[in-house]
Amino acid sequence: MKQSERVLVTGAGGFIGHHLCQHLVAKGYTVRGVDVKKPEYEESPAQEFELLDLKRRDDCLVATREIDHVYNLAANMGGIGFIEANKAVIMHDNVLINAHMLEAARLQGVRRYLFTSSACIYPGYRQESPDVEPLCEEHAYPADAEDGYGWEKLFAERLCRHYREDYGLETRIVRFHNIFGPKGTYDGGREKSPAAMCRKIAQALDGDTIDVWGDGEQTRSYCFVDDCVEGIHRLMLSDYAEPLNLGQDRLISVNELVDIVAKIAQKQIRKRHDLDKPTGVRGRNSDNTRLREVLGWEPQISLEAGLEKTYDWIRGQLAARGLLEP
Repeated sequence: MKQSERVLVTGAGGFIGHHLCQHLVAKGYTVRGVDVKKPEYEESPAQEFELLDLKRRDDCLVATREIDHVYNLAANMGGIGFIEANKAVIMHDNVLINAHMLEAARLQGVRRYLFTSSACIYPGYRQESPDVEPLCEEHAYPADAEDGYGWEKLFAERLCRHYREDYGLETRIVRFHNIFGPKGTYDGGREKSPAAMCRKIAQALDGDTIDVWGDGEQTRSYCFVDDCVEGIHRLMLSDYAEPLNLGQDRLISVNELVDIVAKIAQKQIRKRHDLDKPTGVRGRNSDNTRLREVLGWEPQISLEAGLEKTYDWIRGQLAARGLLEP
């Protein structure tokens, strides 16, 4: 991809989309950002930013005009609490976004199109133990995706494949594994576990107790957003058309995540486990074998370094809102 080519980032008002716009502008690309909302925490660095509803076909045609490459990050989503309680609206909105965006890209002569999928497409029967086998790309089938959000993502992956096979649209598919970092949602119900733990611990006093959903022994791997956008860009530049994992392959429990954030905050924190809250699958980890083979690269930023940056940013946001104990 040449810097002279015009790039569209959808979902540019959201967490990863905003960071991706920053990354691509810094690389010298001309970037158009599109979303139903502007970035919440700072102005978009994109040279153009348009407020459009990509559930609408006509808005997708407007978004893709005179565009060479599309990074489609637009989605209605959130953490486990949100996706468990909003399955119909998530599937409705995201199927419309992805179907209309692919068709608009085809009609407007877009040359390359990247779709952001999720580790939620992987079967539940492979994620029943905290000591989970890392998920490689072939594990997607036989399918048993996460109900709602995961099935929608898996369907969109197939749609991308068929647009490539039937129409020659060069599609790329990336499967995210728990991306986190600054400038993302940290309260309100859509936040994911790293942001939620940073917020809870920032607002806690030394020696306080915080709520942890489930028994805390559920496991995940977490990838810092700077590595995520670097990986997205590298995949778009590659010739690899099959789905590809993007995440760290270091497996930790949610209890361990709390302990790491508490250490960063220099606080003693006790845990109260709420067994009535949703927790998702029991264990999930990324197999990065193919990522290394395809891109000659893998995420570089440690969990501790990423969490320190995330905690400092969230604490600063809470302080500015007057939401920290004096």
